[in-house]
Amino acid sequence: MARVLVVDDERLIVKGIRFSLEQDGMEVDCAYDGNEAIEKAKQTEYDVVLLDVMLPEHDGLEVCQAIREFSEMPIIMLTAKGSDMDKILGLEYGADDYITKPFNILEVKARIKAIMRRNARKTGHGGGAASGPVVCGDLKIDREGRRVFIHEREVNLTAKEFDLLELLATNPNKVYSREALLTYVWGNKAADSGDVRTVDVHVRRLREKIEPSPSDPKYVHTKWGVGYYFRAQQ
Repeated sequence: MARVLVVDDERLIVKGIRFSLEQDGMEVDCAYDGNEAIEKAKQTEYDVVLLDVMLPEHDGLEVCQAIREFSEMPIIMLTAKGSDMDKILGLEYGADDYITKPFNILEVKARIKAIMRRNARKTGHGGGAASGPVVCGDLKIDREGRRVFIHEREVNLTAKEFDLLELLATNPNKVYSREALLTYVWGNKAADSGDVRTVDVHVRRLREKIEPSPSDPKYVHTKWGVGYYFRAQQ
């Protein structure tokens, strides 16, 4: 059963989301301000957090940043329609995805279920064969445990950052356009939106975590005018 934390100060919106998710068998907790959201996230490891940007006490960006200090639980930001800055900042602060308001509850359910399918591999219920680790120089990707190590030191990646790295690393030297990465990592709905900046932000965050020198990457490279690729060790 998926356990979801819904954070929004508009109680009618929370009530509607909660009712719809519970109809699909999900367990839902609710928070109505930033402080309450952080406390609940500390007490419970949620499968997904739906987090509104505009909140009292601490706004959603501050909540996202606070949660990232102690957990990599998937976070989907709820942003105002057309607020590109909120979207970009949310990704910069560690969110995995975003949905713009007003939203269709079916889209919310689809995003949650997509995250659940990807994360099912953590507990061995993904329905596929176990995947061996990927090792390239000092970088090791434990695909089965969804963990990444540099010099044997674990690096904490968000769910989307891991998915992005895994796709590139398991297809070395293959160049993916940003549109293709949107489709493979975020799904067809995101690809339809055409917001390729999502990919750029995640690549930048990924490089900051795994590259010795993010401005001169060793692993995740840019093919100018085309996209991104993972360079296999020479």
